[in-house]
This record gives sequence, C-alpha cells and structure tokens, in this order.
Amino acid sequence: MIPFLDLKKINEPYETAFQEKLKSVLEVGWYILGNEVKEFEANFAKYCGTKYCVGTGNGFDALVLIFKAYIQLGELQKGDEVIVPANTYIASILAILQADLIPVLVEPRLETYNINPDLISEKITSKTKAILVVHLYGQLAEIDKINEIAVSNDLLVIEDAAQAHGAIRNQESEPETAGRTDEVTKNQKSIVAYSFYPGKNLGSLGDGGAVTTNDSKLAKTIQSLRNYGSETKYYNDYIGVNSRLDELQAAFLNVKLFNLDAENEKRRVIAKRYLSEINNDKIILPTIALRGTKQSNHVFHLFVIRTKNRLDLQNYLHENGIETVIHYPIPPHKQKALSFWNHLSFSITEKIHDEVLSLPISPVLTMDEVGCVVEILNKY
Repeated sequence: MIPFLDLKKINEPYETAFQEKLKSVLEVGWYILGNEVKEFEANFAKYCGTKYCVGTGNGFDALVLIFKAYIQLGELQKGDEVIVPANTYIASILAILQADLIPVLVEPRLETYNINPDLISEKITSKTKAILVVHLYGQLAEIDKINEIAVSNDLLVIEDAAQAHGAIRNQESEPETAGRTDEVTKNQKSIVAYSFYPGKNLGSLGDGGAVTTNDSKLAKTIQSLRNYGSETKYYNDYIGVNSRLDELQAAFLNVKLFNLDAENEKRRVIAKRYLSEINNDKIILPTIALRGTKQSNHVFHLFVIRTKNRLDLQNYLHENGIETVIHYPIPPHKQKALSFWNHLSFSITEKIHDEVLSLPISPVLTMDEVGCVVEILNKY
C-alpha cells in the first residue's frame, strides 16, 4: 500500500536531533515560553521575512488571537463581518465565530480552489471590516487583487497560511529569499496565521501554531492574549487565554525548519510529474499558476484532483494499493454545526466538495511510487 502520508517516515531523519533536543529541554528544566520558543519565533520570523513571530498552541488559536487582538486594539468590534472563502476547512470559519464576528461566505475559483476576488465586492456591506484569505492546498490566493479591494474599502486582510508554509510571492521580480507566504506583512496592517499540525509541510509532533506580522502593537497584544492576557506575570491586561507554543514542539520545529525549502521542492517535483504524466479524461488536474520551474507560489501541501465518480475512483485506487483522502467531503455551509447556513446554496463550493480527491504527496514519496500512482490512474 502506498500511504497517503507516512509521518513516521517523514520524521525518521530527524530522530537523532529530536532526541538531542529532548535531552536539552529536560536538562534546562524550563518547559513553557523558554529559549526554544524564543529561538523558533526568531527563526520563523526571519524565514518569513517579518519582524515578529508569536508562537501559539495551534493554528486555530493563531487565527482567533488575531481577531481578538484587533478587537482589543479597536480595529474590529464584535458583530463585524469578515469575508471568508466558502470552501475553506471549517476551522477558518469557526475562528471568526469564536471571536464573536460574523463570517460572510464567498465562492472560490473552480480552477484554483482559492477565493474569487471578482466576487468579493458584491458581498461588502457597511458591516464588513476584514477579509480572511485562505491559501488552500498550498497555493497562494490572488492576494494582490484582494489587497486592492481591501485598500479601496478600508478593510483588514488576515491570511490563513496553515497549508502554505514556504510559498513565495513575486519570485520573478524579487530575490528568492525575499518575502514568503507573508510578504504582504511588509504592510504594517497585515498578519498571517500558521498551523504546525503534524501533517503540515512544517509539522510538529503535536499541536502548534504561530502568527507573523510587522505590526509591533499586534504582536505585543497577541503575546499577552496567548498568556492569559498577561505581559507581566500576575498582571493581566486583557481577558486572555492559554495558547502557548509548547517548548518541546518549538525545539522540534527548530530542527525541521531549515529543511523546509528542500522538502517543499521535493513536493514540487512530484507535482510536476503528476501534472505532466497523468492523462485520463475522467480526471481533472489542479490548475497551477506556474512561476518558472519551481512553481514558487505553490508548496503542494495537497495534490487535489477532481472526478465525477469520486467514490468509484477512490475504491479503485484503494484496491490497487493507493491510499487517498477527501479534503473535504462536506462544505461548511452544510455542516450540522452551522445549521443556520444549511438552507444556502454555493454551487461551485458544493461541486468542489463533491468531486475532490487528494493523492499521495510528501517529501518521502519515491519516484517509483509516483510512477505507480500515475500508471494506475491512467488505467482508470
């Protein structure tokens, strides 16, 4: 069986370094917000090209804390509307609701699965105060167009980059090391949330998340909010939460970060083979905005195809030893938890959720395995 994602194999090369980090943390005896977290925050900020990084307990909390920080700073108020793609993973929407804000769904482009900027303006009302941009499956959304809309309407832009670690914007016109997913944070008003869930391109061995920004007030507020609203121990400025990046997970992330670009490049090589070698009129391949040979705006967290008879194809692949996953079978507006939206219809979103199927893609997938997937798909 070719597994969809072999986390054990992905982390095996780091086991010796992990053991050394574990020993170091145990010897130091400091387990919460210690030097490993500080080091990772500095390393990840540098990697992303931003001034500040604030570690959080997970990616969901990273988003919630961004919204709550904006509320504390008076740039958002409870009840404000936030535009969000209709086909995102439900966590993006739950984060908006958790901050007592109102999500407004906008359809994606069918070709890229990212929010369609051409449909945003018609959803803007006097209550709209922000746009949550989700870089779904690892491909950057059309952030330049979205920023133009935001500037014209005085809206905040928040980016959910949980699936897009290391994606690079505008590589053709800028040095390769400049501004990754969150190049937009060169604008003081912009801010990006990350998840380090184990299956992400930069995955920890448990939960973890982070926020990156150039805005010192936002960073400082989020630092307090993640720690019970306290900047100085026992002195609480806000009604905060407990959402701190674990010292041990930060230590593991420090080990893995410096290999992220190489692992992303392996994903691109696999994706290039899929795109060029899969040839079956029953299968719709993803549309990628290519930037040279490196496809720099896409890190292929997932390689998502579409087909009319998804269950039949998934069963066929399973019978032939290939594991696949559906991301995601039920759109947010049809979830029981969001029953107030169940009467709504978003035809593009529903089509995507009915047809998508994710193929194996990871840094440890061999070229022979890739060839096997291609061969079996072409015979379907």
